[in-house]
Amino acid sequence: MNDFKYVFGPIPSRRLGRSLGISPLPKKTCNYSCIYCQLGRTDKMTNKRQEFYKTEDIIAEFKQYLKDSDKFDIVTVVGEGEPTLAANLGELVVALKALTDKPVAVITNGALLSDPQVREELCHADMVLPSLDAYNQEISKKIDRPYGTIKFEEEFEGLKKFTHMYEGELWLEIMLVDGINDDEQSILKFRELLKELKYDRLYLNTPVRPPAEADVNVVSEERMRYAVETLGGISIEMMSSGAFFSEIEDDYEAVKSIIGRHPMNQFEVRGFLESRDVKDPEAMMEQMKKDEAIHVIDYKGILTFRLK
Repeated sequence: MNDFKYVFGPIPSRRLGRSLGISPLPKKTCNYSCIYCQLGRTDKMTNKRQEFYKTEDIIAEFKQYLKDSDKFDIVTVVGEGEPTLAANLGELVVALKALTDKPVAVITNGALLSDPQVREELCHADMVLPSLDAYNQEISKKIDRPYGTIKFEEEFEGLKKFTHMYEGELWLEIMLVDGINDDEQSILKFRELLKELKYDRLYLNTPVRPPAEADVNVVSEERMRYAVETLGGISIEMMSSGAFFSEIEDDYEAVKSIIGRHPMNQFEVRGFLESRDVKDPEAMMEQMKKDEAIHVIDYKGILTFRLK
């Protein structure tokens, strides 16, 4: 397993459970050099799509992995750069889906969604998780530091088109950075942009891992709560730390209070219950499945809970 070049994990994900990663491009090959990137500064900056690795080589390794284990919840095409730069992305997603009944997701910064071909290729995925860290060109340059020819307006228009054509699960993520895009005015600008998009859920994140630039800081809890309330999003950090948050003492009723506002999948529910030291989260989720007030949606084997 350790000799694999393209397949890595499974890695526990706060959103996706046990995520088996597929890397279609070399490390740190990207069209962004985000100030918060946990990999450090991008050293292979490009906006040109190409076939970095042959699809058949990646698939051969995936088949080899499947011989030994199927203990993962989802296959995630992400690598350690921007996967839409791989010109064979669509072909790769189709080939992966032919080999597993688990959902296949793509995590993308969204920069190439202005390309109709990229949008078409991503439609093959069961789930797409694009980022939206900025609301104009100025903020994009401060946070994402995109390749020189990339224009925010074109990116956003491509994202908008994609969200309205895509039929799978679409989860947006906004990375909030202290002092750049976390003030009240910024959050209200994000709210206006989000009205133009069609998505299933919104995650709000902040740079909790060591960033590329030393002066990048997490947003305050107060700022994050304001963003959550204003945008109707889910804070990834609050969700995993236990600050995602219910004042209700009864654990079961606390979960119900949250899913009344924000649907949560099985991994998010488990993480929240574990943060409250619930001894048997699985038993409580079984109780939720039987609760007539709760709608349980099975999408590609991943359960999402919401109040009816």
